Amino acid sequence: MTSDPAATPRTGRMAPVLDVLRLTDDPANPDLFQGRSLPQPNGRVFGGQVLAQALLAAGATVPDDRLPHSLHGYFLRAGVVDEPITFAVERLRDGRSFTARRTHALQGGAPILSMITSFQAEQDGHEYADPMPAGVPGPDDVRSAYDVIGHIDHPVAKFWTQEAAFDVRHVEGALYLGPAAEPSGHQMVWFRALDPLPDDRLLHRALLAYACDQVMLEPVLRRAGQSWMTRGMSIASLDHAMWWHRDVRVDEWLLFVQSSPSAQGGRGLGAARVFTRSGELVASIAQEGMVRLP
Repeated sequence: MTSDPAATPRTGRMAPVLDVLRLTDDPANPDLFQGRSLPQPNGRVFGGQVLAQALLAAGATVPDDRLPHSLHGYFLRAGVVDEPITFAVERLRDGRSFTARRTHALQGGAPILSMITSFQAEQDGHEYADPMPAGVPGPDDVRSAYDVIGHIDHPVAKFWTQEAAFDVRHVEGALYLGPAAEPSGHQMVWFRALDPLPDDRLLHRALLAYACDQVMLEPVLRRAGQSWMTRGMSIASLDHAMWWHRDVRVDEWLLFVQSSPSAQGGRGLGAARVFTRSGELVASIAQEGMVRLP
């Protein structure tokens, strides 16, 4: 359905993201890394970027046979895109099955993110999973962000359609230009990277953390009858929790099934279950954000 000729595989859109996720290690300290940031219209570090970088920094100190199964992080300060970020990893535990790391992302000596990640060696165990909702339109039947705002001559619209690394398609309609027709705390979104990616399991998990931050608080806006165009709104991620249940590839279509169970005190909670196109549950995510409405 999309009319964007760039929204097909092998566009090169992922190259800047992959480049910024390549951290520089410190020869004098194996637990220190440095990263930089992608430009953003507001000049602030994108939360998903620093989550992904912190995860990769932690993963660099863990044996290759252990993959992250959960992370819990707090966004403490807004980062700025024109200054480097230092990632300091603390080795909390190295057990027979599980490894735990704490990562601080620092700018100017102050933390902008503090995160604990748990890794596990692959093990057999009892398995079950909730099914994907039935009757969801496939991504080919849903409008892309380019279809919705690609015609708008505005820096933000151009940023999210001409520089975006992910194809994002809202099943119930996007909130870019105005609120939903009916307020609801539920939404479903198809996601896919715009380029094929290497077979790096840790990288794909990091890129899922990167991508999800774009939409995690949208159910809060949808339920409040608001949109990204709401004048006078102040919104920011406060914390982020994520569980990977199974291997995931972000260069294949993923469906985010989202909800917002509560908002109060200028905060709102967004939750998501992430399914493959074939219906496999691969991750669960929760994020609370500051959402102050005029």
